[in-house]
Amino acid sequence: MTTNYTSHVTLSEDEIAQISAPGVGPHPEPWPTGEQFDPELLRDGDHRNVVDKYRYWTVEAIKQDLDLTRSALHVAIQNWAHDFNIGSIVRTANAFNVGAVHIIGRRKWNRRGAMVTDRYLNVVHHPDEEDFLGWLAERGITPVAVDNLEGSVPLETAQLPEHCCLIFGSEGPGLTESLVKGADMLVAITQHGSTRSINAGAAAAIAMYHWACQHL
Repeated sequence: MTTNYTSHVTLSEDEIAQISAPGVGPHPEPWPTGEQFDPELLRDGDHRNVVDKYRYWTVEAIKQDLDLTRSALHVAIQNWAHDFNIGSIVRTANAFNVGAVHIIGRRKWNRRGAMVTDRYLNVVHHPDEEDFLGWLAERGITPVAVDNLEGSVPLETAQLPEHCCLIFGSEGPGLTESLVKGADMLVAITQHGSTRSINAGAAAAIAMYHWACQHL
């Protein structure tokens, strides 16, 4: 008789990222020179989920370099529940190098799906909707709500402003009524099946890609 024992091991964000992205081993000597390089990564290898350009770079150096080419797009998420999709949205926001990610509501959010990509982004916390909308207004950024609600415009036909912030709700409840009213535009992704809505992380990726097709 064989008994199987399952151990429950909690991995850190860095360990999860390493498993998902094999990366590269130690850099052969002589090592490249420059303040952007991390001696520990050069010595031990770089197993982070980064493009080849940033291999062996410090987190700070990567973020500073990305700051030079941030897009005009911003992304906001209402954080009313500990939603795993928030991390997924943040990871996609990193892929499009957005100007900033805005967390509305609870300061603590589920970073699990972000795969530590939030370290390379500008993340801004807003305690409530009024603070968030005021922040956008001061900077001339158009708030665009993304939810399949009555009165929404099909995303595929919408011309999104270049300087805009795509706003997403938590999985399930979606956006609050007050935030939808505070947005200048309401768009939705047209669906052709039986489900009422698609996954929030997937919807965010589609919306960001639609903006990128128009402005990048």
